[in-house]
Amino acid sequence: MQYLMLVRVDPELADTTTVGDVAPWVEEGARRGLRVQGAAVEPPETARTVRVRGGETLLSDGPFLETKEYVAGLDVLSCETLDEALELAAAHPLARFHMVEVRPFWGG
Repeated sequence: MQYLMLVRVDPELADTTTVGDVAPWVEEGARRGLRVQGAAVEPPETARTVRVRGGETLLSDGPFLETKEYVAGLDVLSCETLDEALELAAAHPLARFHMVEVRPFWGG
């Protein structure tokens, strides 16, 4: 089954882990065949939001959320069970300081 793993960071804690710290986690997930793909994403201020209302496409800068945490990266995991995906997510270095969210893909 495939799972989406979102790495959400608090900008006040953003300097607690470097990208280099994540490399062993990436390599281990790939070696075990559990990490299908993943990448860091640009910060929220680079985002654009698209909405279609009444047939009109509305674009805005953002997103502007009520929370200070934002998605900093994502990974697609291929694991036998949710427990296996959660174990892999818990081993991610950023989970020690930030939040890692795991969701199964719709329809399994």
